[in-house]
Amino acid sequence: QVQLVASGGGLVQPGGSLRLSCAASGIRFSLAAMDWYRQGPEKQRELVAGITVGGTTNYADSVKGRFTISRDNAKNTVYLQMNSLKPEDTAVYYCSARPPFGVWGQGTQVTVSS
Repeated sequence: QVQLVASGGGLVQPGGSLRLSCAASGIRFSLAAMDWYRQGPEKQRELVAGITVGGTTNYADSVKGRFTISRDNAKNTVYLQMNSLKPEDTAVYYCSARPPFGVWGQGTQVTVSS
């Protein structure tokens, strides 16, 4: 069964940190470029960060210098380390495996509030 399972979300105060994980199964993870997206309240889904098979990363301007995407092919897992969190980072975060896999995880809620 092909699936991505995201975890690690929660409630955190501004300035705090969280690490999201996304565990993949049913795909050749080492051959999959992976992305993290987010969708905030009444906002469109946006790309937050991506990582290629070779480890090249890209980030939205709004998270550069604060978020870090990484992958562990031995664990079939992609991570998103989020530091210096702001209220505007509040969103449901989704992981995705790019085509040809084209798989989405179920999302994990991140709330940044005092």
